[in-house]
This record gives sequence, structure tokens and C-alpha cells, in this order.
Amino acid sequence: MKMRGFESALPLSLARARAATAQKFQVHTHAVGLTPPQWQVIRALGDGEALDVGTIATRCALLQPSVSRLLKSLQERALVDVLPGEDSRRRKVTLTDKGQDLFARIGVISEAVYRDIEDAYGREELEQLVRMLHRLREVVDAMPPLPLTMPATEEPRE
Repeated sequence: MKMRGFESALPLSLARARAATAQKFQVHTHAVGLTPPQWQVIRALGDGEALDVGTIATRCALLQPSVSRLLKSLQERALVDVLPGEDSRRRKVTLTDKGQDLFARIGVISEAVYRDIEDAYGREELEQLVRMLHRLREVVDAMPPLPLTMPATEEPRE
């Protein structure tokens, strides 16, 4: 069996694109002492809506235990408030005034980075890429699981 070339591997291409773009945004989040996942959580809460941990995890593509740890550190820095939810298990999280101020400051820089990327890549192309990535995720999410047993490989021919 001949595999596609290493440089054509979809997971690797996605990982490299993510690393390259994330680096452009990380400069300003690192400058204020935030990790990329902490910024993701703050960004998810930036519109002012109180969200539960599960919703934050889904929006940020993070595991719920990771979000819980991130919220603890953000709460210690007085950037988020954890509020009781409708039941004891579904706490709601919101940004504090300090968290909103930080979101606004970083947001200005983040939008400038987006403009630079749009200028270099093209606004329409970037919008199309984001749509295509959403579609790819939908298609892959809808696929059945892979077989639990791998197909037998052919014996090498002499």
C-alpha cells in the first residue's frame, strides 16, 4: 500500500497551520501572563454571557477538567467569577470587570493581528478557509468510528 506523502498528511498540515497562526496571537497573550488556553476561555466569555463549564469546554475545544483548572487560575487572578447555576453541578462563569478590561485590551491587538493575516492571505480566502474548516469538522464528526480491528496487510511480494 502506498501512503500519501508525509507533507500531505491532513493532521500534520492542520497542526502546522495552527502552530503558525497561534504564534502570531500568543505574543500579546504571553505579554500579560496568559497561556493560550486561558485566553481561549476569556475570549469565550468576552461577550458578557455567563456560561457553564461544559459550554466553555465545547467552545474552546478543551476537556472539562482542563477548563475547571483554568477557571481556578483565572479566578485566583480575579479575571472570572464562578457563580452558582440552576443546579449545584452547573456553575456559571463570567468575566469580572478586570477580566473584561483585559479582554478589551487584548481584543484590540488580536483584531490587528487578524487584519495583518487578512492583508497577507486575503479576506475572502480567510473567510472561505474558516468555512471549510467548519465543514471539515462537521463531516468528520458525522463519520462512523473507525473499525476496531485493522485490516490485514498484504505480504510483501518478492
